[in-house]
Amino acid sequence: MKQKMVRFIADHKQKLKKLLPKKLLRATKLAYLKRLMAKYQKEPIHPAEYQKKEAGVNLIGDIRAEIGLGQSMRLLANELELSEIPFGIYNFQLDGNVRRGDHSFEHRMREDYPYRVNLFHVNPQEVGLAYLYLNKEIWRDRYNIAFWLWELEEFPQEYQEAIKFFDEIWTPSEFASSSIRKVTDKPVYTLPYYVTAGKDENCGRADFGLPEDKFLYLIMYDTNSTMARKNPVGALDAYKKAFPVEDEHVGLVIKMNNPKQEDLEVLREQTKGYQNVYLIAEVLDKPKVNSLIAAVDVFVSLHRAEGFGLVMAEAMLLDTVCVATDWSSNTEFMDADSACMVSFQKVEIQETSGNYKKGCRWAEPDVEEAAGYMRRLYEDPAYYDRLAKNGKAKINEVLGAQTITALLKERLAPILQAAGDAQADRA
Repeated sequence: MKQKMVRFIADHKQKLKKLLPKKLLRATKLAYLKRLMAKYQKEPIHPAEYQKKEAGVNLIGDIRAEIGLGQSMRLLANELELSEIPFGIYNFQLDGNVRRGDHSFEHRMREDYPYRVNLFHVNPQEVGLAYLYLNKEIWRDRYNIAFWLWELEEFPQEYQEAIKFFDEIWTPSEFASSSIRKVTDKPVYTLPYYVTAGKDENCGRADFGLPEDKFLYLIMYDTNSTMARKNPVGALDAYKKAFPVEDEHVGLVIKMNNPKQEDLEVLREQTKGYQNVYLIAEVLDKPKVNSLIAAVDVFVSLHRAEGFGLVMAEAMLLDTVCVATDWSSNTEFMDADSACMVSFQKVEIQETSGNYKKGCRWAEPDVEEAAGYMRRLYEDPAYYDRLAKNGKAKINEVLGAQTITALLKERLAPILQAAGDAQADRA
């Protein structure tokens, strides 16, 4: 009965919000899910049943979502395809204000789960719902792996119950892996992305209404994401410190997803007097986004924390120089020879922002230093060209297909052969 109630709340959330307080709905759902997760016990894998299944991977998650989470899953799917490991995709999605128009892996979609390994690309806070919605047989006699991203050194206590559903955890960065290792004895492996950046070759500045004769800087963010972590205001402040209002040789491109009227009003106030600010507010497909990144000169990310930093890696691959905070996961594929690395102070979070709790620590980038880098990239073409060349080479070296698929095959090979043994070793 309780399961039906939680499912009803999840399926009819938008309608119920109009009738009942949002806090009551959230509290009811979370209370049940916490009890469900607390009672869960991972059953041992029966080797005979395991061997009956095909050697391969069931990839489970929101593969069509046109947000970072969906792109992350598509990168995993691409790595599996390149590695020639048999796999299928089961599209698991929850509701939300998310466009789901990416059908690039429709040829891999299926409704059954024929393979021995489940690779869940589901956020920790959604694992309880995944267990509630998915057939319980899916979880049994398979080796269950979670693929998670996390941005801080402290892994939240409320996420730790989700670990018990899995035999091991994967993340795309050693920074994220080290955070999770602090709270579990289960194996935690770092499997970075093989980064690609396909673009529309016929799409240039004119298609975005951008001038051809200016040196352009790009800030990108989604207003549904955590603004405090992404820190677009810091990047905007750095641009304003680097260039006076009257400088007509440069321009700032702001790519926003899902802006509300109040967001636009704040932006207009912050850029008051600047004529060369170009706002792009529509949702674009991934090739168009990459075309925009390639069309500008510099991508600026003064983030306070990153679980990987995919857009920075894509920019480097597209010959667009990055100005980025020198902290968290992005430092694993960029350095002072391949990007402008902005120093920082580690500070306590003063107010809880989404999943990032008050009292935890993250980076506060040096805006003055970032402004200096932005100015130098414009004034020193040789410096710019060196970083652009080194950045692309760095991504191809660290996150290239051969390197990443080798890591993937190396980790999956022993599991696909004998997950019972692997699980016994873990226990």
